[in-house]
Amino acid sequence: MKNPKIIIAIDGYSSTGKSTFAKLIAKELGYVHLDSGALYRAITLHALRAGMIDDSNRIDEDALLDSLSGLKISLRPEVYLGEENVESQIRQMDVSNSVSPVSAIPFVRSFVDDILRECGKEGGIVMDGRDIGTNVFPNAQLKIFMTATADERASRRYKEMIASGKQVTFEEVLKNLSERDYIDSHRSVSPLRQAEDAIVLDNTTMTMEDQMVWLKEILKDKFGMEF
Repeated sequence: MKNPKIIIAIDGYSSTGKSTFAKLIAKELGYVHLDSGALYRAITLHALRAGMIDDSNRIDEDALLDSLSGLKISLRPEVYLGEENVESQIRQMDVSNSVSPVSAIPFVRSFVDDILRECGKEGGIVMDGRDIGTNVFPNAQLKIFMTATADERASRRYKEMIASGKQVTFEEVLKNLSERDYIDSHRSVSPLRQAEDAIVLDNTTMTMEDQMVWLKEILKDKFGMEF
């Protein structure tokens, strides 16, 4: 019996490992992985390059709106702006510092949601972000909300950035995460929140292997999937 092609929506706080977890799930199930956060980061990179965001994170929304009609963003599965692979650039600290206010803009969210919904029409996808289960795919068959302590999340992000050669301090990373948590949870449009029917995964002390074991038990119980 073939496993069903469902939509798995993964939401949660920054640096909980949503994308890594989603990619592993997609590989295990033969699904397509969609990283909504990468799309918001790509738009943020575009805005920074065009001078639409100043040093105080004020955004020229009129200019950004005008530019979106000609902006081509794709997942192949890495992120492309036009024909340029920007996967590395969108992970830089300048993008991290500006992505939350950009992603809080209603027309930006609508632009990204249209891309995501088009990609998910056929099912068999794993999508991670901050409002996937509450807004983009409220009818997803499985919703997961990921969380971990702020110190643990900052530690993970700090180690990742240092390993890639970036010069940052733990305090800078923790401050950035705290600011993003606040903005994401308090924005007026599609704020970060746990969907009522989402299953909470607190992975503070869990390895990725632990999380996959946890997930497979749910998939077996709820959908009769075999591994």
